[in-house]
Amino acid sequence: MNSFYARYLKPLFFGRRFYLLLVAVILLFILSYWFPVLFRLAQILLAFLVIMVIADYQVLFGGSKTLEVERILPERFSNGDENKVEIRVKNNYRFRVFLTIIDEVPVQFQLRNFRVRLRVKEGDETLTSYTLRPVERGEYFFNDVNVLMRSPLKLVIRHIKLPAQKMVKVLPSYFALRQYELKAHSSNLAEAGSKRMRKLGHSLEFEQIKEYVRGDDIRTIHWKATARKGQLMVNNYTDERSQQVYCLIDKGRVMKMPFEGMTLLDYAINATLILSSVALIKQDKAGIISFADQIGTVLAADRKAGQMNHVLELLYKQQTNFLETDFERLYGFVKTRITQRSLLILFTNFESMSGLQRQLPYIRSIARQHLLLVVFFENTELRQLTDTQVDNMEDLYIRTIAERFAYEKRLMVKELQQHGITTILTAPQNLTINTVNKYLELKARRAI
Repeated sequence: MNSFYARYLKPLFFGRRFYLLLVAVILLFILSYWFPVLFRLAQILLAFLVIMVIADYQVLFGGSKTLEVERILPERFSNGDENKVEIRVKNNYRFRVFLTIIDEVPVQFQLRNFRVRLRVKEGDETLTSYTLRPVERGEYFFNDVNVLMRSPLKLVIRHIKLPAQKMVKVLPSYFALRQYELKAHSSNLAEAGSKRMRKLGHSLEFEQIKEYVRGDDIRTIHWKATARKGQLMVNNYTDERSQQVYCLIDKGRVMKMPFEGMTLLDYAINATLILSSVALIKQDKAGIISFADQIGTVLAADRKAGQMNHVLELLYKQQTNFLETDFERLYGFVKTRITQRSLLILFTNFESMSGLQRQLPYIRSIARQHLLLVVFFENTELRQLTDTQVDNMEDLYIRTIAERFAYEKRLMVKELQQHGITTILTAPQNLTINTVNKYLELKARRAI
């Protein structure tokens, strides 16, 4: 009995056309109280409706051939990007069907009225798609696919529930990797005023042994090779091509601030992924250090074949906490663990000058040993407040305060630049392109 109910009665629903016809028949029965001639017509229409419902039920539930529905998902989603999900439908019925597909998407999207409507001819196969934009990294669980199917009569609806549970990992944004890879391979940089500058604290790597010529440094004489050849031979060195590039990711409470659904940490992680890929293409070594009140995960700078996979796996697991960031601990770690002069790209955020002043001594100490690029975020909502029209005294107060905070952000940039620290103040949505451009500029100027 339970199997009969589950197979033939539980999936049964009635369509809108059925209820409209039923209401029409009921109205005829009511009117027949004053117009008896309508009673016979109402009985005929009721019998016709019952016959049509039985026939519609028979064609939907009676045959052995039904629909084939398959959800096609990528192995992973890109955070902050539009990800494509496809649904393949094949109609094995001998008539055209009208479908409403309700996919049980992950709860993180909060899509409560999501549905796709299709019309599929007999024997045809169709492919439809929709896009999802995740704003959080992690595991997303898709559940079943629900199909509400109607025949051309549209009186009865059959509900088909297809098990399609699947977990998809949402990783840092990797869709833009190809775009930035092409930019990194290009030698035509658009930055105006790019020029070469003397490299400070750079290291050398051995290239070859050659004969001594006038002007060579006598400290590079290779005495064993000189003895074998019977003439002066010197070691020839060249600038080390592979420099270390570390992304320092602040995971403190300041990085929990959201913009367009994503936290500042997610924007920083997406930028780190792209920047690491570009650095490896430019023959540099890419590494990552995450920190908050403690030093988090560390990936030593390297350019081996599987480095990007390590970068992606490490960034996928990063989460913020609500504790104050300890820059003193970061300085101690950098001083003891990164002994070679490197490019350090610090992703953090400051909302007040006092907050910057507390951390400035440690930032300056790091900048003395390495080339430091500080990246923090412009508050785009403040910009909107400064552009609003003032209609009353309250609006004037709000706009004045917003302009003060925006001005303080610009003062922070000048404060860091006065101490010789390269700084980027950027809107979150422009973080990746601005950071990559600055790295390519520093690379072109041979600053690292």
